[in-house]
Amino acid sequence: MNLYIQVENGQPVNHPATEDNLIAALRKVPDNWEPFVRVERPALGIYEALENEEPEYQYVDGVWTDVWAVRTMTAEEKAVVREQIIAGFALLPNAFNFTAWVFDEENASMAPPTSKPVEEGKLFAWSGADNDWREAPPKPEGSYVFDYAQWVWVSE
Repeated sequence: MNLYIQVENGQPVNHPATEDNLIAALRKVPDNWEPFVRVERPALGIYEALENEEPEYQYVDGVWTDVWAVRTMTAEEKAVVREQIIAGFALLPNAFNFTAWVFDEENASMAPPTSKPVEEGKLFAWSGADNDWREAPPKPEGSYVFDYAQWVWVSE
């Protein structure tokens, strides 16, 4: 699908249209309509935000295109993200088991105070009672959830 945008006095006018729609309506692509390349909204990284919810239309490398302005969040915005993650974590069904976990600024997530051990064939879970990793029993087939207080899998 080819897109075109109307250009007057070197500036884009309105929004892009498909070539098929222009031909259907005007029987051709008018001379003052130039090729346009749609660029999808970017996936934002940790602590990134868009300047605007809509892209700007700019002339880049000989074609009109969407340009998204991505910026680093302000300290205030980062603080809001932090508080939202901490508040959401506190609402988890087993939040009592993870009270020793802390907010990891670098990854914008909650993290244990020590790294999870890795041993082939073993499953480790955080034990809030011990404030450490503990080997957990293998998960049975079917629909089960882990009961951290009893340290067993229970049927849902």
